[in-house]
Amino acid sequence: MIKLKTNIKCSACVATVSPKLDALPKTEWKVDLSHPDRILTADGEANEKEIKAALEAAGYHGESI
Repeated sequence: MIKLKTNIKCSACVATVSPKLDALPKTEWKVDLSHPDRILTADGEANEKEIKAALEAAGYHGESI
């Protein structure tokens, strides 16, 4: 399981990153918008580098925690 601090702030942001993160192979993900650090949790075949690249492709970033 991978956890990243993100700059995703709202459900519209989640909608923006969804196509990129959903394209990752066999990876389930979610963003906790109620957490102050907007923690993205991902579990599956994608590694941290791939998840960060998908976030950046959508205009966001993830930071290891």
